[in-house]
Order: sequence, then C-alpha cells, then structure tokens
Amino acid sequence: MPHDLPVAIAGAGIAGLTAALSLARHGFQVDIVEQATELREVGAGLQLSPNATAVLERLGLGHDLARVWREPDEIRLSDGASLSRVAAVPAGAYARQRWGHAYAAIHRADLQQVLSAAVAVHPLCRLHLGHRLDGVTISRLDAITGRRPAVLIGADGARSALRAVLPGAGARHFSGHVAWRMTLPFDKAPDVLDPQAVTAFMATRAHAVAYPLRDAFNLVVIGRGSADLAAGSPQQVPADLLALWHPGLQAAIRQATPAVAWPLFEVADGAWDDGAQRVLIGDAAHAMTPFAAQGAAMAIEDAFELAGFLAQSRAPADAFAAYRRHRAGRIDKVRARAAFNRFAYHAAGPLRLGRNLVLGLRRGESLAADFDWLYGYQARG
Repeated sequence: MPHDLPVAIAGAGIAGLTAALSLARHGFQVDIVEQATELREVGAGLQLSPNATAVLERLGLGHDLARVWREPDEIRLSDGASLSRVAAVPAGAYARQRWGHAYAAIHRADLQQVLSAAVAVHPLCRLHLGHRLDGVTISRLDAITGRRPAVLIGADGARSALRAVLPGAGARHFSGHVAWRMTLPFDKAPDVLDPQAVTAFMATRAHAVAYPLRDAFNLVVIGRGSADLAAGSPQQVPADLLALWHPGLQAAIRQATPAVAWPLFEVADGAWDDGAQRVLIGDAAHAMTPFAAQGAAMAIEDAFELAGFLAQSRAPADAFAAYRRHRAGRIDKVRARAAFNRFAYHAAGPLRLGRNLVLGLRRGESLAADFDWLYGYQARG
C-alpha cells in the first residue's frame, strides 16, 4: 500500500493514538477523529505487561513513560479472606531480564498524555476533536479532515460506531460482571496493600486487585452485577461483595475514593474488516474481560501490527486479511487465559482449596514460564 495514502482513525484512546504513531512511523499521513472535545481518559489505572511496553518503547515513548509508571516487584495471588499469600510471579527487574521489557502499572491519563503529546508533535498526525461519527462514512471523514482516507480504522472501543455498521461484526454483550474502580492515596492505605506488588485478592465468585500508581493505589473489585448500572457512575461496592474480604481489605475499600461502577462487556467473534477500507482494532474488534489484564496490551499490539501489515501490503484488503490471520489465534488464546483466570480467581469450596494447594507448590520462576508466550511476545511491525 502506498505510504502517501491517508489513513483515518475513529477514536483517540489508547488504541487510536498508538495506531496513529505506528502508522506515522511507516510514513502514512494520519487523521484521528474523536467525538470528545478534549482528551480525558476515564478510569484510574492499568497494567502494561512486557508485550505492550515493548511496543511503546519501539515507538520511542519508553523514557517519558518510565517517569510516570511504576514497575512492581511481583504479581501476587492472595486469599481475600485471610490475606495469606498463595503464589507470586516475580516482576520488576526480573521481568526486564526474562521478557526484555518492563511490567508496569500506570494511570490511564498518564499513558494517554504521553501518547497524545507524541501525536501532537508528529508532522504526519492530525487530531480532530469534537466530531461525532454516527454512521462513520468516508465522505463524512473527508468533510472533517479535508482529505479522503484510503483506510478507516475503528479504534472507538466496545461501543464502536464503526463496528455497528460493519457487516458480520461481532455483537457486544454483557459479561455478567461489574468492576468497581477506585483509588486510595498511599498515606491513607492500610498495611494490607503492598506498594511493591500487583496483588489479586481471590474470593468466592469475586476478586479484588490492588497495585501502585504514581501517587496512589489503584483498587478494583470485580464480581457479579447488573448491566443496568450506568458506566462510570458512582456506586458503592455492594455489601454482600464487601463482606467477602478480610477486614483490612474492607477498610481499604471504604477509605478509597468513591467507587465508580463499570459493567464489563465483551465483543463476540466476528468480522474485523469489510475487505476494502474499514477495519477494527482493540476493544472495537474483540473487547474482553479484564481477568488477564490484557485489554490495553491487545489494543497496543493490534495498532502496531496493523500498521506493519498496511506498510507491507499492496492493498488494504491484503493487509486486512494478513492482519486477521496473524492476530486471531493470539486473541483467542488471550481470551482463553482470561476465562481460566476468572475460574481460578473466583473458585469456591473444594476448588478453592485445591487451587491454593496446587499454586502453593509452584515456584515463582515456574509460574513465570507459563507467561512466556504472552509477555515475551514481540509484535511484528
């Protein structure tokens, strides 16, 4: 595909901004169209495993990101009721040694700021804010940007407007789970939270995750809930869910900022492109539950690898077909890992006891080897 052909991206979140920088790296002219009038990332924190930080470093963002992310020493599994340590995977310097790149925790807003700052100074990238894209037509984009795109990339999330008009695309559906997200300043946090670790506290049909950001703990409780909760609305963690945890963890949840509820949606398998001009990446293509902490990482990988296929192909249709063949198996494998983690984290009764026993017998290095296929992945681009 000629690199002087313009590309348009719907959505200026993590997927869209990463795609813009990845395309510009190959010489494409890129327009990013976003309905918000200012870039303001929702949510608090996210985990960037080495497969994601490898891409961000290849885009030249490693130095700026290292100033605002944290690299926890380990990823720990703990019993939510007793707080006893079940198992741990070493991270920190070990992650860099084993997988070649950082395992990092970062504010979503910090990541978006670094990405958007790089887009703003890149001569091949233009950002257009305050434009709704209902219908997402090429002529509409032409009117907004002043140039007709050869490719339109849908990076507009699980509620993607582009997916809604893409023939054969997967349907969005509620997972049955809700995430209650909050932050807790370090100076208010009880000792049950470790500022040097990502900790998953496992309970019956629920789990909580705590990890350090630049200036506070990110704290997330995930359990069964209703799809009717408004995304991003202030909602207390339900009393029956709160009662599952050790009193120290309950205290941390109560002392945190008011919880914000996010019903968790998935996108079923379906078409990612129309075989001509339009293609989906990230949550727009394959939104998944966060049980493997890979949503942002898969969006970053998608963006980088699609750009590479567009640069190496003679026509968009060829690039789309190669991209789907290359990515589909990996996405399926990550989905399967997320499903396994949900089963393991939320186990009850004898299954919970068996889980703790089996995991407790394994050394950290042995557990780390289970993630080589995931964290050691080098995105093509």
